[in-house]
Amino acid sequence: MQFEHLGVRPRIHSEAVIAPTAVISGDVTIGPDCQVLHGAVITAEGGPITLGENVIVMENALIRATVANSVHIGDHVLVGPMASVSGATIAEEVFLATGTRIFNGAKIGARSEVRINAVVHLRTVLPAETVVPIGWVAVGDPAQILSPDRHEEIWAAQRELDFPGYVFGLDRETPDLMVQLTERYGRGLARHANDTQIG
Repeated sequence: MQFEHLGVRPRIHSEAVIAPTAVISGDVTIGPDCQVLHGAVITAEGGPITLGENVIVMENALIRATVANSVHIGDHVLVGPMASVSGATIAEEVFLATGTRIFNGAKIGARSEVRINAVVHLRTVLPAETVVPIGWVAVGDPAQILSPDRHEEIWAAQRELDFPGYVFGLDRETPDLMVQLTERYGRGLARHANDTQIG
């Protein structure tokens, strides 16, 4: 299914193959020989999404751009099943395995691998040919790659990246943070009420 969102329709190359149960919404450009499989969602929430050539987006993957963070995915990238890419730049020949999570402002260098259930956190920069092991967390610039049992070190680096401030424009110390966050984010998402299905 394809949707016009905020007055912009997806642009899909004639040689791309989009599964009938995939959802493509808004300012999305999909290049030649891309494959978008069943259940995948590619949604431009105010910022553009560009997929190069020969990108594979597997079942139930999510790719989301925001006003502040567009998405660019280079040529010959595989986005695995149930992976999530939000507002990030992915260079060419990158492998994002099943269940990976790539957060806003992240940059992943060419020929890198983010393995099963690994996380590349907010504003993290991975140089070319970096490997994030299964279930590990990459955080910061320069990136630290840490096992999940090193929570205090991950949190120390993550706190400086300021997720609520960077993504939602809210101070982490706000007493009613989740009230303000959900109301603000909900208003933005409500803009889908005016979407038009085009295919």
